[in-house]
Amino acid sequence: MFGDIRNKQGERLDYTFHQAANKDGKCIVVIGHGVTGNKDRPFVVALAEAFAKAGIHALRLSFSGNGASEGKFTESNISKEVEDLGSALDALANYNVCYVGHSMGGAVGVLRASKDPRIKMLVSLAGMVHTKDFAAREFGAVKPGEGLMWDKPDCPLSQAFMDDLNGLDTLKELGAKIKVPWLLVHGVTDDVVPLQDSLDIYGKGRAEHHLVQLDGADHVFSEGHTQTMVEVVVDWVARRMTPEWCAQAR
Repeated sequence: MFGDIRNKQGERLDYTFHQAANKDGKCIVVIGHGVTGNKDRPFVVALAEAFAKAGIHALRLSFSGNGASEGKFTESNISKEVEDLGSALDALANYNVCYVGHSMGGAVGVLRASKDPRIKMLVSLAGMVHTKDFAAREFGAVKPGEGLMWDKPDCPLSQAFMDDLNGLDTLKELGAKIKVPWLLVHGVTDDVVPLQDSLDIYGKGRAEHHLVQLDGADHVFSEGHTQTMVEVVVDWVARRMTPEWCAQAR
């Protein structure tokens, strides 16, 4: 429907569009994935399908170097993915956009929304905030250029990835720069990106920012928590993304 979406490097970004029954609706949810993920993770698919069923268009996006998108995985990092998201927003110029980002994709959303008014609503799912701490905690014992991320053969750890995480350090202070409605959802038992990340950035936010803690949920909302996460997110977005809001938000 949107043709090829290409980033600044000319790399094609793979996406799947879920069209709602109201084909003329001018609001859309863009969903971005986390580290070593892609647009086809089961909970991402479930979320997009639920949005379409609720009458809201959804677009699942794989960042460059991930999934079926063009580009090298070893060149993937948060800063490049922020640019990728900007290219997707270019392609969606006729829509009011809510961005939903998981894990590292949550960090992408915070960085983009803090400076780009085209994002009208934001959702962070287990969003990464303290990027330098994440790098040390998860990959500090792995040598860039030689080792793998979580022993995944298709996910070599690159120096560019580590340098970007360390350079960003933390996004904590950006919470105050998010001026749009913002939902943060985080599993209490998340052992990849701890709940404290969301607590820290949420404390910098505004009245229209909301944090939901899901008891027993892990980083990818498994063990039956996918449906709960989907219901929380879709309900929150749908109550705000009304036809009237879509008309006024432009």
